[in-house]
Amino acid sequence: MGRTFLVTGAAGFIGANLCRRLLADGEAVHGIVRPDSDLWRLDGLQGAVPLHRVDITSPGAVAEAFAAIGPQVVYHLATHGAYPFQRDMAQIVLSNVSGMVNVATACASTGVELLVNTGSSSEYGRKSRPMREEDTLEPDSYYAVSKCAQTMLCQTLARQTGLPVVTLRLFSVYGPYEEPSRLVPTIVLRALRAEALEMAAPNTARDFVHVDDVVDAYLRVESLMAHAGEVINIGTGVQNSLQDVVDALADAMGRPVEARWGEMAARPWDTSTWVADVSKANRLLGWRPRLDLSSGIGHCIEWFRDHVDLYADRARVRC
Repeated sequence: MGRTFLVTGAAGFIGANLCRRLLADGEAVHGIVRPDSDLWRLDGLQGAVPLHRVDITSPGAVAEAFAAIGPQVVYHLATHGAYPFQRDMAQIVLSNVSGMVNVATACASTGVELLVNTGSSSEYGRKSRPMREEDTLEPDSYYAVSKCAQTMLCQTLARQTGLPVVTLRLFSVYGPYEEPSRLVPTIVLRALRAEALEMAAPNTARDFVHVDDVVDAYLRVESLMAHAGEVINIGTGVQNSLQDVVDALADAMGRPVEARWGEMAARPWDTSTWVADVSKANRLLGWRPRLDLSSGIGHCIEWFRDHVDLYADRARVRC
Protein backbone atom coordinates (compact mmCIF):
# COMPACT_ATOMS: atom_id res chain seq x y z
CA MET A 1 0.00 0.00 0.00
CA GLY A 2 1.38 3.43 -0.95
CA ARG A 3 2.02 6.33 1.32
CA THR A 4 -0.45 9.09 2.08
CA PHE A 5 0.99 12.57 1.58
CA LEU A 6 -0.23 15.70 3.35
CA VAL A 7 0.57 19.22 2.17
CA THR A 8 -0.05 22.14 4.53
CA GLY A 9 -0.47 25.43 2.72
CA ALA A 10 -1.89 23.49 -0.22
CA ALA A 11 -3.64 26.59 -1.59
CA GLY A 12 -0.37 28.48 -1.84
CA PHE A 13 2.04 28.79 -4.74
CA ILE A 14 4.45 25.95 -3.96
CA GLY A 15 1.89 23.83 -2.12
CA ALA A 16 -0.47 23.79 -5.09
CA ASN A 17 2.33 22.84 -7.48
CA LEU A 18 3.36 20.05 -5.12
CA CYS A 19 -0.21 18.76 -4.87
CA ARG A 20 -0.51 18.73 -8.65
CA ARG A 21 2.72 16.79 -9.07
CA LEU A 22 1.85 14.23 -6.40
CA LEU A 23 -1.53 13.69 -7.99
CA ALA A 24 0.05 13.33 -11.44
CA ASP A 25 2.41 10.73 -9.96
CA GLY A 26 -0.57 8.71 -8.74
CA GLU A 27 -0.02 9.41 -5.05
CA ALA A 28 -2.72 9.78 -2.40
CA VAL A 29 -2.50 13.41 -1.33
CA HIS A 30 -4.48 15.54 1.11
CA GLY A 31 -4.21 19.29 1.57
CA ILE A 32 -4.58 21.56 4.57
CA VAL A 33 -5.74 25.07 3.73
CA ARG A 34 -6.78 28.05 5.83
CA PRO A 35 -10.49 28.35 6.61
CA ASP A 36 -10.65 31.45 4.39
CA SER A 37 -8.25 30.33 1.64
CA ASP A 38 -9.00 31.18 -1.99
CA LEU A 39 -8.63 27.87 -3.84
CA TRP A 40 -7.94 29.30 -7.30
CA ARG A 41 -4.61 27.46 -7.61
CA LEU A 42 -6.36 24.15 -6.97
CA ASP A 43 -9.08 24.64 -9.55
CA GLY A 44 -9.91 21.29 -11.12
CA LEU A 45 -8.40 19.27 -8.27
CA GLN A 46 -11.33 19.38 -5.86
CA GLY A 47 -12.35 15.82 -5.19
CA ALA A 48 -9.05 14.40 -6.39
CA VAL A 49 -7.22 16.10 -3.51
CA PRO A 50 -9.28 16.09 -0.29
CA LEU A 51 -8.94 19.52 1.32
CA HIS A 52 -9.19 20.18 5.03
CA ARG A 53 -9.87 23.75 6.15
CA VAL A 54 -7.79 24.02 9.30
CA ASP A 55 -6.46 26.90 11.39
CA ILE A 56 -2.82 25.88 11.65
CA THR A 57 -2.49 27.90 14.88
CA SER A 58 -5.08 25.71 16.63
CA PRO A 59 -3.44 22.65 18.26
CA GLY A 60 -6.74 20.81 18.50
CA ALA A 61 -7.74 21.45 14.90
CA VAL A 62 -4.35 20.33 13.59
CA ALA A 63 -4.35 17.20 15.75
CA GLU A 64 -7.86 16.30 14.62
CA ALA A 65 -6.97 16.69 10.95
CA PHE A 66 -3.83 14.57 11.25
CA ALA A 67 -5.72 11.83 13.08
CA ALA A 68 -8.34 11.75 10.33
CA ILE A 69 -5.84 11.74 7.46
CA GLY A 70 -3.14 9.46 8.89
CA PRO A 71 -0.32 10.73 6.66
CA GLN A 72 3.06 9.07 6.30
CA VAL A 73 4.76 12.07 4.64
CA VAL A 74 3.98 15.68 5.59
CA TYR A 75 5.11 18.72 3.63
CA HIS A 76 4.77 21.84 5.77
CA LEU A 77 4.40 24.86 3.50
CA ALA A 78 1.79 26.87 5.40
CA THR A 79 3.36 30.22 6.25
CA HIS A 80 2.58 33.87 6.88
CA GLY A 81 4.64 37.00 6.28
CA ALA A 82 6.19 36.25 2.91
CA TYR A 83 4.21 39.01 1.16
CA PRO A 84 4.21 42.77 1.82
CA PHE A 85 0.53 42.70 2.80
CA GLN A 86 1.34 40.25 5.63
CA ARG A 87 3.06 42.52 8.13
CA ASP A 88 1.49 41.81 11.51
CA MET A 89 4.30 40.59 13.76
CA ALA A 90 2.06 38.65 16.15
CA GLN A 91 0.34 36.81 13.30
CA ILE A 92 3.67 36.00 11.64
CA VAL A 93 5.05 34.46 14.83
CA LEU A 94 1.79 32.70 15.66
CA SER A 95 1.46 31.14 12.22
CA ASN A 96 5.08 30.22 11.63
CA VAL A 97 6.33 29.26 15.08
CA SER A 98 3.21 28.08 16.91
CA GLY A 99 1.97 26.53 13.67
CA MET A 100 5.21 24.60 13.39
CA VAL A 101 4.84 23.38 16.98
CA ASN A 102 1.32 22.16 16.22
CA VAL A 103 2.35 20.37 13.03
CA ALA A 104 5.40 18.78 14.64
CA THR A 105 3.36 17.63 17.64
CA ALA A 106 0.74 16.08 15.37
CA CYS A 107 3.46 14.37 13.33
CA ALA A 108 4.94 12.86 16.47
CA SER A 109 1.53 11.71 17.69
CA THR A 110 0.61 10.01 14.43
CA GLY A 111 4.03 8.51 13.74
CA VAL A 112 4.81 10.09 10.38
CA GLU A 113 7.76 8.74 8.43
CA LEU A 114 8.92 12.15 7.19
CA LEU A 115 8.17 15.81 7.87
CA VAL A 116 9.64 18.31 5.42
CA ASN A 117 9.72 21.83 6.81
CA THR A 118 9.98 24.79 4.45
CA GLY A 119 12.62 27.36 5.29
CA SER A 120 13.59 30.62 3.59
CA SER A 121 16.84 32.10 2.34
CA SER A 122 15.81 35.24 4.25
CA GLU A 123 17.03 33.44 7.37
CA TYR A 124 20.61 34.14 6.28
CA GLY A 125 20.37 37.91 6.01
CA ARG A 126 22.90 39.69 3.84
CA LYS A 127 26.03 37.77 2.88
CA SER A 128 28.89 38.65 0.56
CA ARG A 129 29.26 35.15 -0.91
CA PRO A 130 27.17 32.04 -1.65
CA MET A 131 25.10 31.14 1.40
CA ARG A 132 25.96 27.88 3.13
CA GLU A 133 23.79 25.98 5.59
CA GLU A 134 26.36 26.37 8.36
CA ASP A 135 26.51 30.18 8.02
CA THR A 136 25.51 32.37 10.94
CA LEU A 137 21.89 33.41 10.56
CA GLU A 138 21.28 37.16 10.53
CA PRO A 139 17.56 37.65 9.85
CA ASP A 140 16.44 41.24 9.31
CA SER A 141 12.64 41.00 9.23
CA TYR A 142 9.88 39.57 11.42
CA TYR A 143 9.29 36.91 8.79
CA ALA A 144 12.95 35.92 8.60
CA VAL A 145 13.20 35.74 12.40
CA SER A 146 10.14 33.49 12.54
CA LYS A 147 11.56 31.20 9.85
CA CYS A 148 14.83 30.94 11.78
CA ALA A 149 12.90 29.91 14.88
CA GLN A 150 10.91 27.40 12.84
CA THR A 151 14.07 25.84 11.41
CA MET A 152 15.84 25.71 14.77
CA LEU A 153 12.80 24.12 16.39
CA CYS A 154 12.87 21.37 13.77
CA GLN A 155 16.58 20.75 14.30
CA THR A 156 16.08 20.55 18.06
CA LEU A 157 13.14 18.16 17.75
CA ALA A 158 15.12 15.91 15.42
CA ARG A 159 18.05 15.87 17.81
CA GLN A 160 16.17 15.49 21.09
CA THR A 161 13.11 13.44 20.12
CA GLY A 162 14.10 11.71 16.89
CA LEU A 163 11.39 13.46 14.87
CA PRO A 164 12.15 12.65 11.20
CA VAL A 165 12.16 16.26 10.01
CA VAL A 166 14.27 17.95 7.34
CA THR A 167 14.21 21.63 6.39
CA LEU A 168 14.48 22.69 2.76
CA ARG A 169 15.66 26.30 2.75
CA LEU A 170 14.22 27.80 -0.42
CA PHE A 171 15.64 30.68 -2.43
CA SER A 172 13.62 32.78 -4.91
CA VAL A 173 11.03 30.38 -6.27
CA TYR A 174 9.08 31.36 -9.39
CA GLY A 175 6.75 29.71 -11.87
CA PRO A 176 3.12 28.69 -12.54
CA TYR A 177 0.49 29.79 -10.02
CA GLU A 178 2.83 32.31 -8.41
CA GLU A 179 1.19 35.17 -6.48
CA PRO A 180 0.22 37.78 -9.08
CA SER A 181 2.10 40.75 -7.60
CA ARG A 182 5.45 38.92 -7.53
CA LEU A 183 8.22 39.76 -9.97
CA VAL A 184 7.95 37.04 -12.61
CA PRO A 185 4.14 37.03 -13.04
CA THR A 186 4.16 40.83 -13.13
CA ILE A 187 6.81 41.24 -15.80
CA VAL A 188 5.69 38.29 -17.93
CA LEU A 189 2.07 39.45 -18.00
CA ARG A 190 3.14 43.03 -18.73
CA ALA A 191 5.41 41.85 -21.52
CA LEU A 192 2.60 39.78 -23.04
CA ARG A 193 0.53 42.98 -23.13
CA ALA A 194 3.50 44.92 -24.60
CA GLU A 195 3.57 47.17 -21.53
CA ALA A 196 6.66 48.73 -19.97
CA LEU A 197 8.16 47.04 -16.91
CA GLU A 198 8.50 49.14 -13.77
CA MET A 199 11.66 47.85 -12.12
CA ALA A 200 13.96 48.50 -9.17
CA ALA A 201 17.74 48.76 -9.66
CA PRO A 202 19.07 46.52 -12.45
CA ASN A 203 21.83 45.08 -10.26
CA THR A 204 19.40 43.79 -7.61
CA ALA A 205 20.16 40.07 -7.48
CA ARG A 206 18.56 36.81 -6.43
CA ASP A 207 18.96 33.08 -6.91
CA PHE A 208 15.85 32.35 -8.98
CA VAL A 209 14.78 28.68 -8.90
CA HIS A 210 11.84 27.29 -10.87
CA VAL A 211 9.04 25.72 -8.85
CA ASP A 212 9.25 22.47 -10.85
CA ASP A 213 12.82 22.00 -9.62
CA VAL A 214 11.77 22.83 -6.06
CA VAL A 215 9.02 20.22 -6.20
CA ASP A 216 11.57 17.69 -7.43
CA ALA A 217 13.55 18.26 -4.22
CA TYR A 218 10.48 17.71 -2.03
CA LEU A 219 9.78 14.42 -3.79
CA ARG A 220 13.15 12.86 -2.92
CA VAL A 221 11.48 11.14 0.00
CA GLU A 222 13.92 8.30 0.62
CA SER A 223 16.93 10.62 0.55
CA LEU A 224 15.20 13.12 2.83
CA MET A 225 14.29 10.38 5.31
CA ALA A 226 17.97 9.49 5.61
CA HIS A 227 18.92 12.99 6.76
CA ALA A 228 16.67 13.95 9.67
CA GLY A 229 17.68 17.20 11.33
CA GLU A 230 19.44 18.59 8.29
CA VAL A 231 18.90 21.96 6.64
CA ILE A 232 19.38 21.92 2.88
CA ASN A 233 19.51 24.88 0.49
CA ILE A 234 17.31 24.67 -2.58
CA GLY A 235 18.39 27.20 -5.20
CA THR A 236 20.33 27.06 -8.44
CA GLY A 237 23.72 28.17 -7.19
CA VAL A 238 23.61 30.85 -9.90
CA GLN A 239 23.01 34.49 -9.10
CA ASN A 240 20.95 36.52 -11.56
CA SER A 241 20.26 40.24 -11.51
CA LEU A 242 17.03 41.93 -12.49
CA GLN A 243 18.82 42.95 -15.67
CA ASP A 244 19.48 39.25 -16.36
CA VAL A 245 15.79 38.49 -15.82
CA VAL A 246 14.68 41.21 -18.22
CA ASP A 247 17.22 40.06 -20.81
CA ALA A 248 15.99 36.46 -20.49
CA LEU A 249 12.42 37.67 -20.89
CA ALA A 250 13.26 39.64 -24.04
CA ASP A 251 15.16 36.69 -25.52
CA ALA A 252 12.28 34.31 -24.85
CA MET A 253 9.73 36.79 -26.24
CA GLY A 254 11.83 37.29 -29.35
CA ARG A 255 11.53 41.06 -29.10
CA PRO A 256 12.75 43.92 -26.92
CA VAL A 257 10.91 44.75 -23.71
CA GLU A 258 10.99 48.19 -22.15
CA ALA A 259 12.31 48.30 -18.59
CA ARG A 260 11.94 51.54 -16.65
CA TRP A 261 14.71 51.14 -14.10
CA GLY A 262 14.29 52.81 -10.73
CA GLU A 263 10.53 53.29 -11.05
CA MET A 264 9.94 50.71 -8.34
CA ALA A 265 11.31 51.56 -4.91
CA ALA A 266 14.01 49.32 -3.51
CA ARG A 267 12.91 47.03 -0.70
CA PRO A 268 14.89 46.89 2.58
CA TRP A 269 16.24 43.44 1.75
CA ASP A 270 17.27 44.17 -1.86
CA THR A 271 20.95 43.54 -2.47
CA SER A 272 23.39 42.87 -5.28
CA THR A 273 24.55 39.58 -3.72
CA TRP A 274 22.13 36.73 -2.98
CA VAL A 275 22.92 33.18 -4.07
CA ALA A 276 22.82 29.66 -2.64
CA ASP A 277 25.58 27.15 -2.23
CA VAL A 278 23.69 24.02 -3.32
CA SER A 279 26.49 21.49 -2.93
CA LYS A 280 24.78 19.92 0.10
CA ALA A 281 21.56 19.30 -1.84
CA ASN A 282 23.55 17.55 -4.53
CA ARG A 283 25.52 15.51 -2.01
CA LEU A 284 22.65 14.42 0.26
CA LEU A 285 19.72 14.32 -2.16
CA GLY A 286 21.39 13.84 -5.53
CA TRP A 287 19.45 16.94 -6.55
CA ARG A 288 20.37 19.56 -9.12
CA PRO A 289 18.07 22.10 -10.78
CA ARG A 290 17.19 21.26 -14.38
CA LEU A 291 15.96 24.68 -15.51
CA ASP A 292 18.28 27.64 -15.89
CA LEU A 293 16.87 31.16 -15.93
CA SER A 294 16.40 31.31 -19.70
CA SER A 295 14.51 28.03 -19.96
CA GLY A 296 12.52 28.77 -16.82
CA ILE A 297 11.40 32.17 -18.07
CA GLY A 298 10.52 30.64 -21.43
CA HIS A 299 8.38 28.06 -19.66
CA CYS A 300 6.66 30.84 -17.69
CA ILE A 301 5.84 32.81 -20.83
CA GLU A 302 4.10 29.78 -22.32
CA TRP A 303 2.23 28.99 -19.11
CA PHE A 304 1.10 32.55 -18.37
CA ARG A 305 0.03 33.04 -22.00
CA ASP A 306 -2.22 29.99 -21.60
CA HIS A 307 -3.53 31.16 -18.21
CA VAL A 308 -4.00 34.90 -18.74
CA ASP A 309 -7.65 34.67 -17.73
CA LEU A 310 -6.69 33.13 -14.40
CA TYR A 311 -4.77 36.30 -13.52
CA ALA A 312 -7.02 38.85 -15.20
CA ASP A 313 -8.89 39.93 -12.07
CA ARG A 314 -6.23 39.13 -9.49
CA ALA A 315 -4.28 42.24 -8.65
CA ARG A 316 -3.42 40.49 -5.40
CA VAL A 317 -4.40 37.06 -4.18
CA ARG A 318 -4.04 36.37 -0.47
CA CYS A 319 -3.39 32.68 -0.02
